[in-house]
Amino acid sequence: MNTDAVVSYTVENKIAWVRFNRPDKRNSMSPALNRRMMQVLNELEFDDNVGVLVLTGEGSAFSAGMDLKEYIREPASRGLGGVREAQRESYGWWRRLRWYQKPTIAMVNGWCFGGAYGPLFGCDLAFAADDAQFGLSEINWGILPGGGAAKVAVELLSFRRAMFHAMLGEAIDGKMAAEWGLVNEAVPAAELHARVTEIANELLKKNATALKATKDAIRRVGLMSYDDAEDYLLRAQEAAFYYNDEAKTEGIKQFVDDKTYKPGLGAYEKGAAS
Repeated sequence: MNTDAVVSYTVENKIAWVRFNRPDKRNSMSPALNRRMMQVLNELEFDDNVGVLVLTGEGSAFSAGMDLKEYIREPASRGLGGVREAQRESYGWWRRLRWYQKPTIAMVNGWCFGGAYGPLFGCDLAFAADDAQFGLSEINWGILPGGGAAKVAVELLSFRRAMFHAMLGEAIDGKMAAEWGLVNEAVPAAELHARVTEIANELLKKNATALKATKDAIRRVGLMSYDDAEDYLLRAQEAAFYYNDEAKTEGIKQFVDDKTYKPGLGAYEKGAAS
């Protein structure tokens, strides 16, 4: 277990539970938190004891977004250089999360506002408590949803819902967030940890090299034409297959020769080679 003032994490059965740890501030993101989160991602990314990373928050919030005092006002007092430094620290770990080596899951246990849409989108999957609250409230205090938040809304929502969400500044609950597509599922708060654990354990059964290639492919091809995506996927598949010894031996052998599993109904047995 590793705990400090702004980020905490535990590793249990190959699942790393990483927590925003400013519950008194609804886990709003400060420069200190952003710097520490990048360090934590570095520590866990190639740890053989970690197969899946879950991002969540201590207390009643996932994250209320950026800390207006510590992230916005204080860096601005140091001029443009201070502002740019704070931006690099926050956007840097969100970007790192999008292309992380391990599968990632956002477990939204409470408030998720504004800047928190960055790490929400950075995670591969997202699950929320029914009563979690999601919002782009920037319009209510006279600015636009920046820092990538508007882009996340457009990526995950329909045009009309993105406009409504950003222009009205009204919060929606976890159930509506699932209906809109901000998260995969919403479940009662008491069941959230168990559901995320279930999903994480399913991911742990998959081939790690194939998971990484799949994560990258889904994110990349959305920005490509069909022909470019087809070409990218052919080359990515070749590369992943070449470096994925277990998949090209055990995965295919168990399906074609042993007939011990069906890909549409489950995964091959990892580590079964004698």
